[in-house]
Amino acid sequence: MISQPPAECGTPYNRNVPTVDVRYFALFRERAGRDEERIETSAATVDALYAELQPRLGLDPQMVRAAVNGEFVENDQPLKDGDEVVFVPPVAGG
Repeated sequence: MISQPPAECGTPYNRNVPTVDVRYFALFRERAGRDEERIETSAATVDALYAELQPRLGLDPQMVRAAVNGEFVENDQPLKDGDEVVFVPPVAGG
């Protein structure tokens, strides 16, 4: 079976491959096995980047908040080369 190129499968992808810095906290740090990493990605948006990382991080995207360059953003936020992305897992409280 031949998979379709990203542009044809409905996921927003960027033809110019940006590099983003992803920082991990709490549960995500444990699952990723690191505090941060630099990733070359064809994902054009925050949610497309999380879709690439979800197999490792494991949480449903609906449960995750994202920040880009220090500001919380919506999941459809476009990514640019050099962005710092933080995915925040839910925090238990009492």
